[in-house]
Amino acid sequence: MHSSNHRLRDMEQHHPLLSAGSDVESGSLAAGVMVGGTHTDHTAGNRTLWFIQDSCGMVCAGMTWFLVLYAEFVVNFVMLLPAKNFWYSLLNGATFNALAVLALASHLRTMLSDPVSRRCVSIWNLCSTEYPSVPKGNATKEYMESLQLKPGEVIYKCPKCCSIKPERAHHCSICKRCIRKMDHHCPWVNNCVGEKNQRFFVLFTMYIALISAHALGLSGMHFFTCIKVQWNECSEFSPGVSVLLLIFLCLEAILFLTFTAVMFGTQIHSICNDETEIERLKNEKPTWERRTRWDGMKAVFGGPPSLLWCNPFTGLHLRRLKRLTQARRPGSEFSV
Repeated sequence: MHSSNHRLRDMEQHHPLLSAGSDVESGSLAAGVMVGGTHTDHTAGNRTLWFIQDSCGMVCAGMTWFLVLYAEFVVNFVMLLPAKNFWYSLLNGATFNALAVLALASHLRTMLSDPVSRRCVSIWNLCSTEYPSVPKGNATKEYMESLQLKPGEVIYKCPKCCSIKPERAHHCSICKRCIRKMDHHCPWVNNCVGEKNQRFFVLFTMYIALISAHALGLSGMHFFTCIKVQWNECSEFSPGVSVLLLIFLCLEAILFLTFTAVMFGTQIHSICNDETEIERLKNEKPTWERRTRWDGMKAVFGGPPSLLWCNPFTGLHLRRLKRLTQARRPGSEFSV
């Protein structure tokens, strides 16, 4: 005997949440641009760009980029370029810059994750396990009547965003909508960490931890080398400026390494246990069948273990991104 929740999920597969042409709030549900919780209609078939207009989140995200670029500047221009060993500079520079690019790419993928299903551009499907966002305002009287619920069948409605709440969805007061498998809202990526972008958030924390550890190692080597010789021979900057830049870099690296290493471990633990941080804090009893550890990892990172798990560019289609910025419907506007 299925529970009422499972019966409803089976029925929802035959009753799409919104048919083509239906409207929610200010925009239609064809693929378009999601900005600050609103939807701008755009050419069907293109992907939706998701961006939260939260001032605190945007400041934190900007600070993240500034601190990473600052580390790039100190590592490249203070430590590596003035070094006399060419291969030392080349190998460490290539490694550090590659990790920094991967970290920033993971940050962008986490922040701009698209909550609209590529498979359903004209309808929403609450049973989809690929995209974390839940459409706002779909719990209307007309739609509830169209479901033709049987006696005893129960559905849940979020009173804050007026949405039918699927299993394992929680409301985010900053995103102003329900997010399926919401782990937490992270201001440093200006977005919720949910079902679709958790992979990129894990990669972001991993790469930031790696470049922080690398920067600490390079700083230690630089101090050790410069103590033996004159500081003027170690850098093109004055000794005082070089020391201040290195001290600030070390403090930044220690803080980022501690924070991101803890977050990385927490995320891996949540994935292996198939339990989000919100579910753990609320001590929610699982009503779903938990995945095994490897099944959970494969569900988040996609496919069997491979180097593609570490690639934040996986699934990024530049042609679709180009169409998103060029193709427009008559009378529609593209704004971010």
